[in-house]
Amino acid sequence: MQRVGFIYDDIFLRHETPPGHPETKERLIYIVNALRDSGLWERLIHIKPCRASFDDIALVHTRHHIEKIKSHGTGFLDPDTYMSEDSLDAALYAAGSVIEAVKRCNEKEIQRAFCAVRPPGHHASSDRASGFCIFNNIAIGARYAQKIGYKRVLIIDFDVHHGDGTQHIFEDDDTVFYFSTHQYPVYPGTGDDSERGTGKGEGYSYNITMQAGSGDKEYIYVYQNVLPEIARKFKPYLILVSAGYDIHMNEPLADIRVSNEGMRSIVQNILSCTMKPVLFVLEGGYDLTALGDSVRITVEEMLKN
Repeated sequence: MQRVGFIYDDIFLRHETPPGHPETKERLIYIVNALRDSGLWERLIHIKPCRASFDDIALVHTRHHIEKIKSHGTGFLDPDTYMSEDSLDAALYAAGSVIEAVKRCNEKEIQRAFCAVRPPGHHASSDRASGFCIFNNIAIGARYAQKIGYKRVLIIDFDVHHGDGTQHIFEDDDTVFYFSTHQYPVYPGTGDDSERGTGKGEGYSYNITMQAGSGDKEYIYVYQNVLPEIARKFKPYLILVSAGYDIHMNEPLADIRVSNEGMRSIVQNILSCTMKPVLFVLEGGYDLTALGDSVRITVEEMLKN
C-alpha cells in the first residue's frame, strides 16, 4: 500500500462566499465525510498545512498582486472571486498545503498526497485573481518543488475549465510541462490546442479541447494514449494534478459526462505514468455528492500499489 498524505485544515471552511456562490465550504465537508464513511480516512497520513509566506507566494505572483490581496478587505476581486475576513489566511494555507506535501514527499514520509484545499488556484495568474482563485496553489507548489531539487515538474489539469493562470505562469518555461483537458469553448475561453507555449517553453503546454457531451470514451482515450507518451518523453521528477471534478456527469456548471468509473480510469492512468511522487490538489467540482464520490475514488486508487 502506498503512503498517502491528506493535507487539510478547518481554516479552509472559514473562506466564506456569498449565498448562491458555488464554491462553498460544504465541498470540503462532503469530501471529509465521504472519506470517513468509506473507511479510507484511517488509511491516510493526516498532515496539517503550513502557512505559505509572502515570499513563497512571490515565487509566481507579482508583489503588486500580493499587496492588492493583502489590502483588499472583504468583497469581490472580480465578478466571481470573493474575499471574506479569513480568505487571505485560507489562501495562504491552501498554497502552503502544496508546499507541505512536496516537503513530505521529498523527506520520503509519503509517496503521494491529496490536498483538500480552498480557495482553488488554477485561474489565478501572476498578477490577478480570477475564477474563484486568489493565489495559484499548484504553480507555487511547482516552483517550491524546483527550489528543493525536483528539476522537471509535470502539471496535469483535468478540471472542466482551462487553467489559464497556470498556463500563463509557465508558458515560456521548458522545466514545467502543462497538460490540460477541458471543455471548449467555455470559461475562461482559453486553452485552444494551438496554444503550445512561447519562447523556450514552446511545446511545453499541451491542450486537448473537449466538446460538450464528451465522456468516458473521449477522456479514457486521452489519458491512456496521449498523456503516458508525454510523461515518458518529459521524464518529470514530480507530477502535480489540478484535480477539478467538475467533469463529472452530474456537474451543474458544465457539459462533460465522465462517470465514476471514468474518473477512476483517469486517476489510474495518471498514477501509472510515473514511479515519482504524484500530488493531487483540489480545484473545481460543485455537485457535492459527485465531488465526495470522485475524491473517494481518487484516494482509493492512490492507496493502491
